[in-house]
Amino acid sequence: MKSMAAKDFQSIVWEINLKAKTHPIGGLSAIRKDLKGKRQLPRDIFPKSTTFDTYAFHYGGRKELQFNIGMDVYNELRYGVAFSLETNHSLPTIDVLIPKIKLFNDFIQLYSEEYVDMWMWHYKEESRSTDYIPVPISSELVTEGVFIFLGKRQKLNRLDYGLLLNDLDRLLPLYRYVESNGNLRPVSAVGEEPFKFRPGFTPKESATVIPQVQKELDISLRHNVLQEALYHQLAKKYGAQNVSAEQPSGVGTSIDAVVRHGEEFWFYEIKTADSPRACLRQAVGQLLEYAFWPGAQAATRLIAVGEKALDKEGREYLHTLQTRFRMPIAMNKSLSEVTPQGIGILCEANESRYAILGIC
Repeated sequence: MKSMAAKDFQSIVWEINLKAKTHPIGGLSAIRKDLKGKRQLPRDIFPKSTTFDTYAFHYGGRKELQFNIGMDVYNELRYGVAFSLETNHSLPTIDVLIPKIKLFNDFIQLYSEEYVDMWMWHYKEESRSTDYIPVPISSELVTEGVFIFLGKRQKLNRLDYGLLLNDLDRLLPLYRYVESNGNLRPVSAVGEEPFKFRPGFTPKESATVIPQVQKELDISLRHNVLQEALYHQLAKKYGAQNVSAEQPSGVGTSIDAVVRHGEEFWFYEIKTADSPRACLRQAVGQLLEYAFWPGAQAATRLIAVGEKALDKEGREYLHTLQTRFRMPIAMNKSLSEVTPQGIGILCEANESRYAILGIC
């Protein structure tokens, strides 16, 4: 006889399969048919054949980036996508998954901001890692027996199935990209909502209902805190009608904050790395893509936001860019003192526990 935990888990799986019928993820079998040209089997996301006492994955998931749910630590349910590198008769070698991991890494490098509220973790040699922000999978993890997961967790006694299924829907573009061998462009998969300025800010619950200590330690929550602080300061300075948070970029991504100045726009990208160097490294490529990718809305200033002001080494780096490549870089000046033409880099510390370090 199965344990009560197993019965409870299978009832959760049944509920997910039932409620998924009104969500895009409920069409996973049809998506697989279109991608792979195989007959549509079966209709449930997690059929009986791939549902076990404490975990389940979608049909065919052993050789794919698999949608996966399971009992996790602290009486919680994990849900998301995973690579299971444990070999068996249906997966005699992990070689088939290696190119898929590379595609996963490509997508995450381009669109990690799509999953800023999710976490990654892995099991290696029966030891579970701590949670970490979504990042490309390192080569050290691509060995037999490792389990790598991207997603979320909820307490078993208060599951929100709507939120769970919405999150699985959000992971479909990643799945489509990986399983199409990269033929479905990530931008199109995520959705190219045209750039249409929409002022306003929607507070994120995770930024307001957790202890202050956790806000300081959790990277995604620190991002939320910074975004809210930045929005309110910009709204105070330029007017709430001229400031937008989570603004669709027009190329399938969202910009942390945008300020409208007449017919011109300034883009802000927030990074929570522990050094100005890392913030600039992570933000610069995204900002350039937001403003200059074909079809994007042009911006006159691009500004990276971090938690620490520019240090001596950072200034030397920017000075080199200024002198060697003739980039119009402005340092130690306020936003109003920086010319809007060309590309430059700005550093402005302020009282709101973040610093502006950016391209403008």
